[in-house]
Amino acid sequence: MPHDQDSGRVARREMLLGAAALGLGSALRRASLGADPLLSPTPRATAGDRREPDWEERLSLSVGPEQADLVGTNEKVLQAAVDSVARHGGGTVRVLPGTYRLRNAVYLASHVRLVGSGDESILIKEPSQATKLAADSDWYDQEITLADADGFRVGDGICLRAKNPHNQGQLVCKRTLVARSGKRFRLDRALRENYWLMGEPTVATLFPLLSGENIENIVIENLTLDGNRSQNENLDGNYAGCVFLQDCRDIAIRGVTARNYNGDGISWQICHDVAVENCHSHDNVGLGLHPGSGSQRPIIRGNRLERNDIGIFFCWGVKGGLAEHNRIADNSGHGVSIGHRDTENVIRENEIVRSGKGGVLFRPERGPDFAPHRNLLERNQIVDSGPAEGIAVDVQGATESVTIRDNQLRETRGPAQRIGVRLGTDTREIGLTGNQIEGFATPIADLRSARG
Repeated sequence: MPHDQDSGRVARREMLLGAAALGLGSALRRASLGADPLLSPTPRATAGDRREPDWEERLSLSVGPEQADLVGTNEKVLQAAVDSVARHGGGTVRVLPGTYRLRNAVYLASHVRLVGSGDESILIKEPSQATKLAADSDWYDQEITLADADGFRVGDGICLRAKNPHNQGQLVCKRTLVARSGKRFRLDRALRENYWLMGEPTVATLFPLLSGENIENIVIENLTLDGNRSQNENLDGNYAGCVFLQDCRDIAIRGVTARNYNGDGISWQICHDVAVENCHSHDNVGLGLHPGSGSQRPIIRGNRLERNDIGIFFCWGVKGGLAEHNRIADNSGHGVSIGHRDTENVIRENEIVRSGKGGVLFRPERGPDFAPHRNLLERNQIVDSGPAEGIAVDVQGATESVTIRDNQLRETRGPAQRIGVRLGTDTREIGLTGNQIEGFATPIADLRSARG
């Protein structure tokens, strides 16, 4: 069994992994400053200063079907509440019990908490409508013409898709319909790409239920988000989900149910210090949780991720992340997938069961410069992974310096051709210690001997 020769080097690496995942360095600096009032005085509200006093009260507005500050059950009333609270510098929007039917995303704003009543506050996506474009639109245009405008309304959120007329790549953009004359609709923003008929452009009322771009310091809590997948087209997690965030930071998502989206449950792209805790992401066509490209220091804790494609998908360049105490069950692909330049992440004490393709996958990527190095997989229970040739932990490509320790890997369905841990030909410095591996035809398949 492979093992690390230098225990001191292992200890130092694990210390760095833990510090990266938990942000201990910044926490210690804050604690040391707070110990001396001369170095950390009680802040005053000062123009341009990001530090704020801990105010005892901020604006709070309620939204609901009746007896609320704002009465209604659609995205317009929810958006009005978010915008009003944001205009006053932040506060809380309380979503009272009810079912809210959405024809567009609710666009979140900095310093706003969106708080519901759990299973009683349900936001559901209306069925999608789709048609082709009937006229060319250039990149600077701010209008489109639909072949069939039935079912489209002013205020709808839409997604435009086409083949790039110059290189045949895919074009995707999300907009809102803001004005209309017959089949012509004005958009809230210019297209910034050429949507020409030669690219076979289409438009559909597709959008995330909750969306945020370039915002910070928000909370989403105790809401049920339903993507109504059976009546909606697919839109992948690079653009949408029950929750979709782009270029954001300091986000807390707690106690949220994200279900039935024809795409991802919760997706965040280039977002830093996102914490997703005690959420239930289930029955989505795409990924349960999608810490997206470039996202630093995500914390994924105490969630249930069930019957999605992949439970947790670490996208490109996710670093310093922590995934712990999650139940990841019955996903049709892998329980956890980690790959392209995803480094210094800790995956520990999760229950990963009945994954359709495999338990945990370290993806092969494009060579050593792109592989998922210096990650820690410890104290997980990984049970009944993949088909007859399934693998509980599959380390592929040129992955290096990964520690896999104290995990329980079990097969209860019979050994068949199943493998507990597979180490790919080009992997290096993979530490395997203290793992319990039971019920597999091959407990450890080390393909590295083929290198020589």
